[in-house]
Amino acid sequence: MNNMNQPRTLAIDIGGSGIKAALLDHDGSMIGDRQRVPTPPKPVAPEVLVGAINEVATPLGDFERVSVGFPGYVRDGRVLTAPNLGSAVLAGFDLQSALARRWGKPVRVLNDADVQGFGAITGQGVEMVLTLGTGAGTAIFRDGEIMPHLELAHHPVSGNKTYDEYIGNAAREKKGRKAWSKRVAKVIEILRVVVRFDHLYLGGGNAKKLDLRLPSDVTIVPNTEGLTGGIKLWREKPGPAIAADPPPGASDQTSATPT
Repeated sequence: MNNMNQPRTLAIDIGGSGIKAALLDHDGSMIGDRQRVPTPPKPVAPEVLVGAINEVATPLGDFERVSVGFPGYVRDGRVLTAPNLGSAVLAGFDLQSALARRWGKPVRVLNDADVQGFGAITGQGVEMVLTLGTGAGTAIFRDGEIMPHLELAHHPVSGNKTYDEYIGNAAREKKGRKAWSKRVAKVIEILRVVVRFDHLYLGGGNAKKLDLRLPSDVTIVPNTEGLTGGIKLWREKPGPAIAADPPPGASDQTSATPT
C-alpha cells in the first residue's frame, strides 16, 4: 500500500472509440504505460460501461482514488447526456457512485473536455479547451477556476449541424482533412467572438490531424492530458461542474478530501 500522503490516482478517459486508463503519481505524472480498450458499441448500457472501465483499469494495479473524464454532460457524478455513447440508456446513470461501489475508492467524474482542460491550462486569464474526437467538446476556465459546463458542441453551428456533426470524426472522414480543417478554423473564430478567450487549447485524438496554421493564441495539446488532467480533480475544491465526493462509506481506503 502506498503512503497515504502519496496516493495513486487512477485516471480514466472515456471516448467514443476507446476507453483509456493510467495511474498517476502525486504530481500527476503517469506511472508506467497507459491501457486502452475499445468503447463498447453504442448504445452502451450502464453495466456494460462499468464493465469496460473495470477491464481497462485491472492491469494497472493498486490505486487510492479515481478521476474519470466522460464524453457528455455530468452533474454531481450523474450522467445527463451521452451523445456518442447513447443518452437514452445512460441519462440519469450515477457513474460516480457505481464506480465507487465497484472499487471501494473515492471517485470523481467530470466532463472529458473539462478534465483535459485541467491538464492544459496555465491558470492565467480566460482559457478555453476544444476537443476534437468522435465529437467535439468544450471547457472554459477563468484564472484556473472551471466555469459551469456548457455543451456548446450541441449548439447548431452551420444550418442544422451541431459542432459534433460539423467538426466531429465522421465529418473529417467524409469531407477530407483540408475541408475539415477549414471547418475547425471557422469554429475557432466563432468561439473567439462568443467567449473572448485569452488562449484556446485544441485537444482530442484528431487535433494532431489538422492542416491549419494556428494563430498565436491557439495551441494543440497532447491527448494524454485527458488522463493527466485528472490529478487536478483532487487538488481543486469541487466547483460548479466538479462532481461531489461519493456518499459516506463508499470508500474505506482513503479520505476523499482533495490534497
